[in-house]
Amino acid sequence: MRTFSAVLLRLALGLSFLSAVADRFGWWGSFGQRNVAWGSFARFVAYTARLNWFLPQAMIPPLAVLATCVELLLGLLLVVGWQTRIAAACSGILLITFGLSMTAALGLEAPLSFSVFSAAGGSLLLATCSSFPYSVDELLGRAATLPEGGRRLA
Repeated sequence: MRTFSAVLLRLALGLSFLSAVADRFGWWGSFGQRNVAWGSFARFVAYTARLNWFLPQAMIPPLAVLATCVELLLGLLLVVGWQTRIAAACSGILLITFGLSMTAALGLEAPLSFSVFSAAGGSLLLATCSSFPYSVDELLGRAATLPEGGRRLA
C-alpha cells in the first residue's frame, strides 16, 4: 500500500501541475469550454493579478511567468521522480503560498474547493517518504549501491 500511495501521490501532484500549465496555454481548449479554467496565458495573468492584488501591477506578468516555470519544473520532477523529496517540499510551500493568496483574495472557500491545502499536505507528506518507487531517484539509488566491480550505466 505504501508503494502504491507514494507513486499515486507523486504522479497526481506532478500531473496536476502540468495540467494547470497546459490550461494556461490553451492546450485543454478555449476559455468557456468544459473543464478549462483559463484557456490562455492572458487570462492566467489576469487571475494572477486578482490573487496578488497587493503587488504593483508591473510585477504581475513576471510573477505569472515565474509561477508557470516553477509549476512546469516541479510537475516534471515529480512525474519522473527525480529529486523527489526536494520537489515535493517545494510543491508544498508553493501550494501553501497559493492557498493563502487565494484565501486573501477570494475567501476560504476557493482554496478548499480546489483542494489546494489538501495538495499542499500531500506534497509535504510525500517529502517525508524514505523511498520513491518507480522513480529516477530509485534508479540512481540502485546504481549508487552496486557492489564493487559492478557495472554502471552512466
